[in-house]
Amino acid sequence: MLDSKQCEAFLAVAEVGSFDAAGEHLYITPSAVSLRVQALEKYLGQILIIRGRPCVLTQAGQTLLQHLRHTRLMEQNLLQGLMGKSSESEFYKIALASNADSLATWLLPSIQQTLFKEKIVLELKIDDQSHTHTLLETGQVNACISAEEQVMSGCLAQPLGKMRYKMLASAAFAADWFKHGVNRETLRNAPAVIFNHKDLMHSEVLLKYYGLPLQSYPYSFIPATDAFVKAIQLGLGYGMVPELQVQSLLSNGTLVDVIPEAELDIPLYWHHWKRQSKQLDALTETIVESAKHILR
Repeated sequence: MLDSKQCEAFLAVAEVGSFDAAGEHLYITPSAVSLRVQALEKYLGQILIIRGRPCVLTQAGQTLLQHLRHTRLMEQNLLQGLMGKSSESEFYKIALASNADSLATWLLPSIQQTLFKEKIVLELKIDDQSHTHTLLETGQVNACISAEEQVMSGCLAQPLGKMRYKMLASAAFAADWFKHGVNRETLRNAPAVIFNHKDLMHSEVLLKYYGLPLQSYPYSFIPATDAFVKAIQLGLGYGMVPELQVQSLLSNGTLVDVIPEAELDIPLYWHHWKRQSKQLDALTETIVESAKHILR
């Protein structure tokens, strides 16, 4: 049986990155935190944390962290189901993971009324649609929007639809950089705009259609959805943009499709644990139903 205080100390260090900060969080001394973690390591026969600045978890530590986070979420769901809500607040807190593009376009307007009605507050975590699934798997969230179709044990996955992406540039950028057409040579010189290092859509398109690896052309990383689109609108580069986010800019000709064959539909799925609170049930129903009318 795992000791709750030892696990609490380990979890605090794992999440805040140091024994000093963990001590402040738990209102005990750093040495007390260290003693509890050492006792846990002795009990498990595994080194869990490599001491440093910041502290780093070993593989065994990562496994335990995943278990404790999952257990914490299950306990929160249980308490909400039995008590209706926590004693400190009339609101229910639900942890969700979403890709940035869904959050910037359709997600919040779709769930607004359900959040009001069910008195839900959100703890949102943002990651690439191909990585949000990991946040659910490691117990950091109750549910997620993901491009991953495979269902984890103990979970359900419901298809939401497809989000379409287009390779866009401002009209002025296209006239300047692609006046002789879009080809290997012009793409080698034209600056690209990519969301972040996890976003592989742009590089995969250029590799597939033009044989150009990422290192063969200039690019900027702009990891904020509004700023990303603004950079393309300002002519700082061209990039893969969710159609939902720029429909008006496409309609009025501010943005133009520079590589029509690069159009890409990314399927999205709603993953959640089979056992969940009635508030998350309501949120699930809203998200799945809304996505049918918004996504492709």
